[in-house]
This record gives sequence, C-alpha cells and structure tokens, in this order.
Amino acid sequence: MSRRYLVTGGAGFIASNFIRLVLEREPEALVTNFDALTYAGVPATIEELDASERHTFVKGDIRDASLVEEIAPGHDVIVNFAAESHVDRSIDGPSVFLQTNVVGTGVLIDAARRHDIGRYIQVSTDEVYGSLAEGFATEQYPLEPSSPYSASKAGADLLVQSYGVTYDYPAIITRCTNNYGPYHFPEKLIPLFVTNLFEGHKVPVYGDGLNERDWIYVEDHCAAIHLLVDEGSPGEVYNIGANAQTTNLDLTRKLIELTGRDESSIEYVEDRPGHDRRYAVDSSKIRALGWAPAHTLEQGLIDTVHWYREREDWWRPLKVHETD
Repeated sequence: MSRRYLVTGGAGFIASNFIRLVLEREPEALVTNFDALTYAGVPATIEELDASERHTFVKGDIRDASLVEEIAPGHDVIVNFAAESHVDRSIDGPSVFLQTNVVGTGVLIDAARRHDIGRYIQVSTDEVYGSLAEGFATEQYPLEPSSPYSASKAGADLLVQSYGVTYDYPAIITRCTNNYGPYHFPEKLIPLFVTNLFEGHKVPVYGDGLNERDWIYVEDHCAAIHLLVDEGSPGEVYNIGANAQTTNLDLTRKLIELTGRDESSIEYVEDRPGHDRRYAVDSSKIRALGWAPAHTLEQGLIDTVHWYREREDWWRPLKVHETD
C-alpha cells in the first residue's frame, strides 16, 4: 500500500525516528518531512533521511498557514510531532511554546479538516496530567499541567478534541511518557548526562533526585503511533508508557555505571519551579490493540549509550558547555 505521510517536526528526535520506522515498515510509503529547523532540528538528521528517495524535506513552520495550505493536500496521514518541548525553556520564555504548540496545532488540524486528510495524530505528553502521588493516569484523568510547556500541550489536545465535536473531524491524540534513544538533542536529561559523562563533566541533578519518570525507548513509542495509523479509533486518546518508572537519581547512577564514571560526577542543583514529582500512565488501552514495548530500560540504556559513543559526529556539534 502506497501511503503519503506528512510528518511535522521531522528533524527532531521522536519524529525522525518515526520517519525511519515508516520507511522501513512500509516499503512504498512516501514521507514529507516538514520542519522549521529551529535549534533542536538537526540538519545532519535530515541529510541521513534524505538517503531515501521516498523522503522529501520541506523547511517551514506549522504556524505558517499559507505554507501548510500548500503542502497538506494529497497526504493520507498527518502526524504532528512539531513542538517546543523543553520544560526549562518554557519557564524562561513561554510565548514561543504557546505559539508553536497551540497556534501551530490549530493551523495544522484546520488544514487537515478542510482537505479531508484521512488520519490526523496529535503527539502529546503525559505531562498534561500533572504530578501523581500514586497510581496511574488513564486517558480520562483530569488535565492538570504544571509548566507552560505542559499547559501548551494540554491546550493543543483540547483544541484537537474540539474539532471532533464542532466539525466532525475526529483526530487521535497520544500521550507518551519520557522518551530516550538515538538522535535525542543533548539538552535533555539522558543525552545531556551521557555526553557530559563521556567528557568528564558533572551531571546536574535537580533537588533530591527522587522525581520519578517512566522511560520508554523511542522506537517503541514510534511503533505505538504507527499501529494507531491503522488500528486507532478516531477521536480517541491513547496513553503510551513502558511501565519503567525510576527516579532521576537511580537513572543517573545507571548512566554513571554504563559510562565508567563514579558518583563524584553528580552535582545536586536547586530544583526548578513547578517540578512535578511523579508521572505514570495506564497504557492498557493501546496494549489491548497488540502493542507492547520491545525494550527493557536496562537494554535500552545500553543501546543508547553505545549509540552516543559511536555517533560523536552527530552530537558534538550540538553540544555547548558553560564555563566550568
């Protein structure tokens, strides 16, 4: 089956891995990669994807209604990964998060509706649920975002859902836990820590380090989204999680062991504002469709550390150290 995908944010971490998965699993699929190439969009990643003649890159911003109007028609599937996604950056400057994550999503889904795109998937985050003291958030759990980033993603989710009610254009929303793996921009926790440890730098742990997250290998997340292209029900929300909860401190210790460093590499720093204590989602809904993560956290971290050890050519140009 020859299917045409429009993937936004495709020079970024999760979307570029999704494109690779689609090109591998669907030998006849064509992918339009639409990315603004902001600081986290990596040209080297685009160059690798361009090795496939079935991949076409278009530089552009999802807020640009005229450009979106030009490229959207003719696609069978739109998967919206494009987002500003760094919590600390959202605290320092929330405006761009609102513009890209809410306004940009509105531009994109409106074009999808008007051009009758058969499938639209909005890629969201478990952070929209806020911090859970215990238990697991189902898809019906209240949205209680704690940062400008998570609030902007929650706003985008509600906007997407409104299109099903108002225009009878029901899209799918996915809410995933923390991703890690190849091609992860080195400002995020795992690639930052791994590359810092390679270079002999310290790793900053917020507060007491006991904030808990569920970590999912990026390929497993992408496989879940790909399944929903065919098996997902329009208008539904699907949580995607690996049930691999661990504290930031325990995760840091695992990375220290894998990189051959010791705990003197840990530097405890002041906690950030509104730092949620614990995220956890109930992903039984998508598991009932036949999906399950293929990677344990232990093996996924081994594979990730190996990738960053082998691909210094990719991450080193992106890495900027502050003066020690």
